[in-house]
Amino acid sequence: MKLILRYLKPYRVQVLLSLLFLFGQAAADFTLPNLMSDIVNVGIQRSGVADGAPAALSAQGLALVQAFMSPADRQLVQSGYALVNPGSAEAARHVADYTLLERQPVYIRSAADAAPLEAAYSRASLAFMTLAQSRMAQAGAVALDPESGFSGVEIGAIYAMLPALEQMPAEALAPAIQAAAEADSLLGKQIGVTFTKLFYAELGVDLAALQRRYILRTGLVMLLVALGGVIAAVAVGYLASRTAAAVARRMRRDVFQKVESFSSAEFDRFSTASLITRTTNDVQQVQMLVVMGLRMMLFAPIMGIGGTIFALSKSLSLSWTIAVAVIVLLGFVSIIFSISLPKFKILQDLIDRLNLVSRENLTGIMVIRAFGNEEYEEGRFEAANRNLAETTRFVQRTMSLMMPAMTLVMSGASLLIMWVGAHAIAASTLQIGDMMAFMQYTMHIIMSFLMMAMMFIMLPRALVSATRIGEVLDTELAIRDPERPKPLGEPKGLVEFKNVSFRYHNAEEDVLHDISFVARPGETTAVIGSTGSGKSTVVNLLPRFYDITAGSITIGGVDIREVAQHELRESIGYVPQKGSLFSGDIDSNIRYGKPDATTAEVEKALEVAQARAFVAAMEGDLKAPIAQGGTNVSGGQKQRLSIARALAKNPPIYIFDDTFSALDFKTDAALRRALWQYTANATVLVVTQRVSTIMAAEQIIVLDQGRVVGIGRHRQLLNSCPTYREIAESQLSQEELA
Repeated sequence: MKLILRYLKPYRVQVLLSLLFLFGQAAADFTLPNLMSDIVNVGIQRSGVADGAPAALSAQGLALVQAFMSPADRQLVQSGYALVNPGSAEAARHVADYTLLERQPVYIRSAADAAPLEAAYSRASLAFMTLAQSRMAQAGAVALDPESGFSGVEIGAIYAMLPALEQMPAEALAPAIQAAAEADSLLGKQIGVTFTKLFYAELGVDLAALQRRYILRTGLVMLLVALGGVIAAVAVGYLASRTAAAVARRMRRDVFQKVESFSSAEFDRFSTASLITRTTNDVQQVQMLVVMGLRMMLFAPIMGIGGTIFALSKSLSLSWTIAVAVIVLLGFVSIIFSISLPKFKILQDLIDRLNLVSRENLTGIMVIRAFGNEEYEEGRFEAANRNLAETTRFVQRTMSLMMPAMTLVMSGASLLIMWVGAHAIAASTLQIGDMMAFMQYTMHIIMSFLMMAMMFIMLPRALVSATRIGEVLDTELAIRDPERPKPLGEPKGLVEFKNVSFRYHNAEEDVLHDISFVARPGETTAVIGSTGSGKSTVVNLLPRFYDITAGSITIGGVDIREVAQHELRESIGYVPQKGSLFSGDIDSNIRYGKPDATTAEVEKALEVAQARAFVAAMEGDLKAPIAQGGTNVSGGQKQRLSIARALAKNPPIYIFDDTFSALDFKTDAALRRALWQYTANATVLVVTQRVSTIMAAEQIIVLDQGRVVGIGRHRQLLNSCPTYREIAESQLSQEELA
């Protein structure tokens, strides 16, 4: 996780912006259920009457309300409403809303703080209902039912009760007023809204228009909030995608740069297939984690905490349904998580294995066909492919249970909320809109836990990938540049091995023992020996593909370990045992070691390498395309182009590691004649098994089991070195040896 956080650090501004937009998206998601609740509770059930206390009352209406109030509430209401007479300037402002004001004085609410008025008004409404249900309904005077909204009741019929109420002693009203003060305020609000609609109808308010305006206004706000939520969600997705892509790009770049700095020792530790998987699939897993983390991991707790707060604000009595739903969901997720997690840990190893088998089959296809082992290799690939497919299928099948489990939990939670909420609505302790909003908040909470569960399932695989990437990035390089590099000494072509020994990593013994020789400019130094004697290992030590175990190697008297690797390798023209070309054209491949080489230098290199003739025959000449790996040219052509690439660099030191083995004897002889002239002032190191190739060399080093058993010219070694003579006699006739 530290690796991921380290790569996220440069993008902390984008992460903070994503977090801000997530809060904006969450705010929109939390606001929409509230607005929906308002449309249901106020717009539909209350006919658009939003205020708990009426904004205006007739004189009779005010008298009716005050009749059921305590002295304190009566005083509060009296001071909260101001009388407006017809024809006054104040009346002109309100007459369009209240047509009764044309004929009668009307009390207009003047209090800045409406909450105390609403509470007093609700208590008075509930007190009236309590008294009316206990006395008036029994007498059959009027049928009062708050749930039916006083269906069929005229305000005049209620005003007809005023004389009787005024004659009624205060002791008779006190129980109803006391009961209203102690009752649930929600019931009082519902009854108060019913009275308000009757009062508004008396004042001439168009209730249908009031309802329509409220629904349209609230609906427009919902559209704007939803649009804001969409913009926030798009912004989060955009920022998350760009941040994740940038992190993946930097991670791939760093892995590639690190691999480029690997010596052969590090390549021996990591397989090529594994390095490819780490650079591609593993980085992709981390990228997915960053995307989903910014979009889900940060969003889930916001939704969970916010959803809980808003749900509890709607109804505390239904809160236990959320706990039940979350516990059931976490149970499902825990089971699925425990089954899938072990499989996630081995998926990357299986991908490594599949890449390894695929790469071996593709690179070794000619050998496979030559030995008729297609069926065996198909079996190897099928086994690796089947293991990966079965593991992936098992994980996907297990994960596919998440969706039906989530649907089951969400549907069950909805049913439970509706069942419990219906009883609360019947008891007038919950409104329908609040129950609907509570259901929406519950879904948000369940989804937040599901998102967190999904992240915890995705996290292990991504962390495994991050660990594998970290292994590459944190690998201690066996070969490093010195803190204070020295320049190469003069002459730059003077190479000296002093008592050099070398042992491969984790090997039990040295493969080279006490190697000492000097290679001078203008001379060819050849290294020959039987297979496995260490010829290629000797020349691979000079460019520091490996570092020596003991002794020293100097160029111009300066130890190569004290020279920067780039400067060291710039002074060497290296042609490997197996020619390697890059996709592009012939010209780009020749200029690979020296991009600023002139056309004349390229032409000369091709001519010396005996490649000019076949290049001229190709369509496009120097611009003739080269396929990946040079698969559209023959092995000999590929080798000659590799030689030309090294010659165009024109360095002071050349290394030919068994380079001429792919050439026929005629081409080999012609190339060597041209090469000796072209490299007359350079140091040439040649590794070969052909005696005919090095007979003219100024110095031949004979190796046997990693030890120098002879140094000298061809004639000298025939007489003084039995190993060399044995090699020569196995290749040349007596006449050629003489």
